[in-house]
Amino acid sequence: MPQAAMKIISRVAAVLVAVALVYVLWIFWTRARQNHAFQERAAQQAAEQRARDQQTFEGMGGNSFAILSFFASPASIGRGEESELCYSVSNAKTVSIAPPVGDVWPAFDHCVSVTPRKTTTYTITIADAAGHTKSTTTNLQVH
Repeated sequence: MPQAAMKIISRVAAVLVAVALVYVLWIFWTRARQNHAFQERAAQQAAEQRARDQQTFEGMGGNSFAILSFFASPASIGRGEESELCYSVSNAKTVSIAPPVGDVWPAFDHCVSVTPRKTTTYTITIADAAGHTKSTTTNLQVH
């Protein structure tokens, strides 16, 4: 093969190698850019989720040991009718209601059905792991 043909072939090969190299570099660059954009979106979504989680955590009482709510629904019933005694507690280890109303446990949202014969004052008492207690009452009117 003549030397001129070899020069042309080597130049064409060099150009093809250069084009292939530019193409490969372009692929790496675009994928790196896409990866960076994906990581930014993931970080933003994680931050938003943490904010929602914190808001939920605080709404559920956060680190506080507390009775968040305790009520009867409806608060007034006729004799023989049923009402729901509902409570929400935060960081409690045990829950008790007097007079006894059945199974109760630490919960953010729990209700038990009651059918008192007369107007009754219910007392909820919670205790934490250290033995601290808190109590509150609610009245259920029976007419």
